[in-house]
Amino acid sequence: MPVTIRDVARASGVHVSTVSRAFSAPHLVNPDTRSRVLAVAEGLGYRPNRAARALTTGRTHNFGIIVADIANPFFPPLIKAAQAHARSRDYNVFVADTDEDPQVEEEVIQTLSKQVDGVLLCSPRLTNKAIERLREEVPFVVVNRRIRGMPTVLMDVGQGASLAVRHLTELGHRRIALVSGPAGSWTSKAMHEAVATAGADAVFLGPNAPTEQGGITAAADVIASRVTGVLAYNDLVAIGLIEGLSERGVRVPEDVSVIGVDDIVAGRLNRPKLTTVSMPAAAAGRVAVDMLLQAVDDVAAATVTTLETSLVVRESTGRART
Repeated sequence: MPVTIRDVARASGVHVSTVSRAFSAPHLVNPDTRSRVLAVAEGLGYRPNRAARALTTGRTHNFGIIVADIANPFFPPLIKAAQAHARSRDYNVFVADTDEDPQVEEEVIQTLSKQVDGVLLCSPRLTNKAIERLREEVPFVVVNRRIRGMPTVLMDVGQGASLAVRHLTELGHRRIALVSGPAGSWTSKAMHEAVATAGADAVFLGPNAPTEQGGITAAADVIASRVTGVLAYNDLVAIGLIEGLSERGVRVPEDVSVIGVDDIVAGRLNRPKLTTVSMPAAAAGRVAVDMLLQAVDDVAAATVTTLETSLVVRESTGRART
C-alpha cells in the first residue's frame, strides 16, 4: 500500500496538519520538527500529492524560468543552480526558451502564468511596459534587466566592462571598440555607459546578434574602425570575432586584443584562450529563486540585488602594437 500522510504523522509523533504544513508552508513549522518530518517522509518513501496540495493552498509549487536563448552557454549554469535551489525548497521548475523573440516571450509568460507560482525572467527582450503589464498575471523576478519597482538580480556588467577597458589601456591600447549586442539590451546599455566614461578613444559597433555569427559579421567593422582593443558583448560574440579576424589575416592578440563577457567553457577551450569578464550566473540563479519565494509570499518589497563581476585574463589580450 502507498504511504499516506497519516503514516508520516504517526511515525513522526506529530499531527497530520503539521505534516501538511511541513510541505506546504514550511515557514510555519519549527525547523527541527520540519527536519524530523521530512526525514521520516523520505525514509518511508512518502511523496505529497501536489495536485491535492494545490487545491488546498492555491499554490502549484512550480516556478518558470524564461531565457532569451537556451543555446547560449551563459544560461545553463544559471538554470541548473536555480533549479537545484528551487528543488531544495520543494519547488519544481519549468524552463522555456524564447529565441530572442519578444512576441514568443509574451506568449510563453501567458501560458506559464496559469501553471506556476512565479517566473524568473532572464535577460528579457520585452519592453518594460509589457513586463509591467504581464506582472499582473504572475509574480516576476527579473535577472539582468533593471525595471523600476520590480525585484531584480543584476550581474554588474558595467563594473566588469570598466575592468576590461582598464586592462586594455594598461596594455597600451588607446583606441578601443565595444561590439555591442541586440538593440534595447540592458547589458549593452550598461557596457556602453561604462566604456563611454572610461577615458579611452571608444568606438561603438552595433547592434549585433549575441551569437558567434554576430561576432564573425562584426569583424569587418572592427578592422575598418582601426582599433587595437575590443570588448565584445559576450563570449560567443568574442569567439566569433576572433574567427572573423583570423579569416581576414588579423592576429589575436598580436594585432588586436579581444575581451568577452560571461566566462563560458568554450572561451577556455578557444585558441587563443579568451580573456573575459566572469559573470556569477549560478549565484544569480540562487538569489533570484530566494527573491521569487519572497515575492510569491507577498513579503518582499521591490529590491535590487547586484552581484560583483571580475576580469579573468588569459591569452586573447596583449600589448598594443606599436
